[in-house]
Amino acid sequence: MANNELTVAVLGPGGVGGLLAALLSRAGHRVICVAGEETAATLRTNGIRVRSARFGDFTSTVEADTELREPVDACLITVKATALDAALTRVPAKTLGDGLLVPFLNGVEHPTHLRARYTPTRVAPAIIRVESTRTAPGVIEHGSPFAEIDLTGDTVPRERLDALAAALGAAGPKTQVLPDETAALWAKMTFLAPLALLTTRYGLPLGDVRTRHREELTALLEETAAVSRSYGGPSDAAGALARYDTFPPQTKSSMQRDAEAGRPLELDAIGGALLRAAERQGITVPVTARLVRELGAQSAN
Repeated sequence: MANNELTVAVLGPGGVGGLLAALLSRAGHRVICVAGEETAATLRTNGIRVRSARFGDFTSTVEADTELREPVDACLITVKATALDAALTRVPAKTLGDGLLVPFLNGVEHPTHLRARYTPTRVAPAIIRVESTRTAPGVIEHGSPFAEIDLTGDTVPRERLDALAAALGAAGPKTQVLPDETAALWAKMTFLAPLALLTTRYGLPLGDVRTRHREELTALLEETAAVSRSYGGPSDAAGALARYDTFPPQTKSSMQRDAEAGRPLELDAIGGALLRAAERQGITVPVTARLVRELGAQSAN
């Protein structure tokens, strides 16, 4: 990390990964995008084009390959949970070496999975709050007026987290390091799960969900808060509901966008993980269970 310039790999340069890759490259860091051959060839030729009211419209030059072939300071994992295992074959553990592995993944179970495959003390889970979509290979639409990142990792050296947080923050997204990994992951889960499950189940944006299905939304928030509390995470259902009320009414969850596009859903990583966590603690979550069951039936048809 000499001269504060990092070499960062991005596995899966889609809506989130493409935005972060472009911002880091624009800020002067070396960025290597790891993707399929077609996407890698497009990025090598055209770079990444970003359209963003928050960060401006710009094009960044990046390197691109189908596999990570050299050590890096950090590798951002920005694929969906449904594609994780296949994508990880592009990042050999021996090649990554001492580099940080930074998963921007939904759910709470992936850190354990990744620590079994990579150096445990280099897995640094991250949470991002953003609405960003890949409209074509190398073309990113950043639609939200914000982009906020939380970095964590109980066993990761704090100086490594601070260096990456500084780079990300200087590149654009508001970034902070949080000291409690479990609390950080559950904070995201308690906010994401109700939004993902309800917007996808009813095919409605958040504005319609919070008016037409407010009672169900409130019940779901209370269930997720109870599970989170049992693991030492945040449990402010009323506060989460108040925050939902501040979001633009047209907001959609990434799961809802996947459903609309006919892509596999992260239902197991979000809803399934929540059900398993509740079962381990002996907590009953009937609304969650029903929605997961109904969404499973929807996606099977």
